[in-house]
Amino acid sequence: MKKGLIIRSTGSWYEVREASDGHVWRCRLKGIFKIKGLQTSNPLAVGDRVLFEMEDENENTGIILEIEPRENYIIRKSVHKTAQAHILAANVDQAVLIVTLDFPRTSLGFVDRFLVTAESFRIPSTVVFNKQDILSEGFREEQKAITAMYRRIGYGTLLTSTVSGEGVGAFQELLLGKVSLLAGHSGVGKSTLVNTIAPGLNLRTTEVSTFANKGVHTTTFAEMFELSPGTFLIDTPGIKELGLIDIEKEELGHFFPEMRDLLGQCRFHNCVHVNEPGCAVQAAVEAGDIAPSRYLSYLSMLDGSDNRR
Repeated sequence: MKKGLIIRSTGSWYEVREASDGHVWRCRLKGIFKIKGLQTSNPLAVGDRVLFEMEDENENTGIILEIEPRENYIIRKSVHKTAQAHILAANVDQAVLIVTLDFPRTSLGFVDRFLVTAESFRIPSTVVFNKQDILSEGFREEQKAITAMYRRIGYGTLLTSTVSGEGVGAFQELLLGKVSLLAGHSGVGKSTLVNTIAPGLNLRTTEVSTFANKGVHTTTFAEMFELSPGTFLIDTPGIKELGLIDIEKEELGHFFPEMRDLLGQCRFHNCVHVNEPGCAVQAAVEAGDIAPSRYLSYLSMLDGSDNRR
């Protein structure tokens, strides 16, 4: 059997990069793989390490026989099957979320939902604020407050513009030597940013619709690219929604770092930080130690709303 890495998934076929020489095979899956206790719409994901054998050398096809144990994975609710999860990527070192405050607008609810998802799988995250060249002074002031808030609770932030070149070098350095999951709404400039640091990839880009102030999807399937030896990027389809999977209400606060710091300080051990007396989290919100936007995001996740923001 050969060892390989899944670099693209297109439904029933997978592109598998052979570990020994980098040759890419088109492979099918033999049998059904399942993650224990989790129903998924895709059994394998980009970043999975697998064992496979050749099926037809002339046709460049193979059969995937086994999946090696995953170090981690990151998932969202399946777009088509609400009771199932969809694995975005496996075996990643970090998650990088590209956002824009204007044209199109990325809501803080969506940012927080992404960060909580990454936290739940212990994947470090950085938020990249793109399109700095088009921001008005008002948006810049808002952005200054937002980035300070996220840095205060332990998240990295980066300001970038492919037009002015601001932060592009730092973005390239952020990815160096790691397997990075790159995500964000359509239209935030993910592909343009990647093309700037790796023009040989020539990822497809499109304009943002001025009518809806939203991007048009350019990525259909997740795909892994090697930017340089040891540096891999997993580009994901533009994500409209990011429903949480398998997080109990009593556990949700554990994935907000500023709430996690207050563990054990509430009067009740099963406090969900809504209207219980003696709640340390509510007290921190009232004192200004927890940002109101973060607490609102927590409440929306708690009641299952805000999936599309």
